[in-house]
Amino acid sequence: MKKVFALVLALTLSLALTACGSKGSSSAANSAAGSGNAASGSSSAGTTVTLRVAASPTPHAQILAQVKDVLAKEGINLVVTEYGDYVVPNTAVEEGDEDVNYFQHQPYLDQFNKENGTHLVSVAKIHYEPFGIYPGKTKSLDALADGATVGVPNDATNEARALQLLQAQGLIQLKDGAGLNATPNDIVENPKHLQFKELEAAMVPNVTSEVDIAVINGNYALEAGFSSAKDALALEDADSDAAQTFANIIVVKEGHENDPAVQALVKALQSDAVRDYINNTYNGNVLPVF
Repeated sequence: MKKVFALVLALTLSLALTACGSKGSSSAANSAAGSGNAASGSSSAGTTVTLRVAASPTPHAQILAQVKDVLAKEGINLVVTEYGDYVVPNTAVEEGDEDVNYFQHQPYLDQFNKENGTHLVSVAKIHYEPFGIYPGKTKSLDALADGATVGVPNDATNEARALQLLQAQGLIQLKDGAGLNATPNDIVENPKHLQFKELEAAMVPNVTSEVDIAVINGNYALEAGFSSAKDALALEDADSDAAQTFANIIVVKEGHENDPAVQALVKALQSDAVRDYINNTYNGNVLPVF
């Protein structure tokens, strides 16, 4: 009888321990399932979603900093990583190392997708950076000598944009239909016999002492300390089609456009507070488009 009682007692203790173990495992799984996870997550009471954004330092990372606290109140931890080039931020989003990027305009994104087989899409337009012609060794467009050297970006869409700005100033004439694919080979009239120094966009401001004039992206001009209002010899018209065509955009991998954290980011960026920040901070170098 004692042996039977001992056996029953041992079995009861074993079942009790098994039940406790099952409850602990279930709680851990539920906790893991309930935690926020990147852009696709949505925050709930007591949880935090991390949203990873790749951005150019100026002005993109600076603008993103304005909404960090706003998003934190919604349970979204905004983590911004700054990149100094125009390639890695896209590959990082495509490969899932980043959830979002903010550094480029639509024509550049379209060209990048076409050339690299990536699947990136725009979610929203945030701001526009007027492209400008800035002085180098020559301080005015009228003073350009025959054979003067012009620094321009070497990526497809930004080089075409630079050439179009030069055309708008009467310095060159492009062949009909060149559009956003224009290169120096598409110049049909070049009365001053301008020579072109093609460089990565980020490097163009660094060679102003070596060229007569330079056509520079707005963000890189800003980083280099140029003021579009004070220093530019010519600017894209803020009321032109370029303001919409070349607006800087929030980009995600296809399929993540409606992720709650991404939509929360867009809402925060397209706010009156951010509009005021842009207008009051950049003195015309950066313009809101929302």
